[in-house]
Amino acid sequence: MKIGIIGLGLIGGSLGLCLKSTKIVSSVSGFDLSKENEQAALNLGLVHEILSINEMKQKCDVIFLAIPVEAIISTLQNLKDCKSDTTIIDLGSTKFKILESCPSEIRSNFIAAHPMAGTENSGPKAAFKELLKDAVVVICDDKDAGEMHMKRAVEIFSFVGMKIVFMNAKSHDHHVGLISHLPHAISYSLVNSVLKEENRRNIINLAGGSFTGMARIAKSSPEMWVDIFKQNKSNLLNSIENFEKELKICTDMIKNEKWDDLQKWMYEARKLRDII
Repeated sequence: MKIGIIGLGLIGGSLGLCLKSTKIVSSVSGFDLSKENEQAALNLGLVHEILSINEMKQKCDVIFLAIPVEAIISTLQNLKDCKSDTTIIDLGSTKFKILESCPSEIRSNFIAAHPMAGTENSGPKAAFKELLKDAVVVICDDKDAGEMHMKRAVEIFSFVGMKIVFMNAKSHDHHVGLISHLPHAISYSLVNSVLKEENRRNIINLAGGSFTGMARIAKSSPEMWVDIFKQNKSNLLNSIENFEKELKICTDMIKNEKWDDLQKWMYEARKLRDII
């Protein structure tokens, strides 16, 4: 298979690096709006060559979209004249609006997938071969995709070493709103609140594992996460509302010195240890 990857950052670059070593792939081509990213991807060996999107449409059997979710929607319009045997796989963190916006001409070509993998770093230099190995990838609304395209996507994800989960798009966006998007909103809020209260020296000297761990994902790309928050607005707002209710419970127990109740509440949260 000849693979094309649009977007050569952390996800796209890591995918390219991994696919280059698989037996089912003969070439990996890349494209990025940033010429600097394209050159870095070549220098780092993430792709074999750089092609334009139009060249990918002619040459590639599979085109991956590893770009911000708003850009996925606009790029799909540019791909609606793809050949019927070209598989298009998006790797965005939201699914419902992307599927809703997919042109009818390529709906059977299109696989809506979300790899549950990443770091707080971005760009080609952040890419590494093992990023996707053993990670879950969610494929949404698979029954609307063509059988050949679905088999091809499953084969690629399997060779990469990913665990495949099938889910409808609305459920996916609800669940990631809680488990992925809410933590990012909390992290950005935490960091901004600390930056307004503390100077740089105190942060450097006193930041231990708890703050560093919670603040890590606030280093993620704002451009990418604004798009995600925009597309999953309703689910994210519901998640924030539920979080605020729990924070209010915590606040009231501290304020009223209900230490036994606070301890029980904390033990409830510790049940997560049995899950992950």
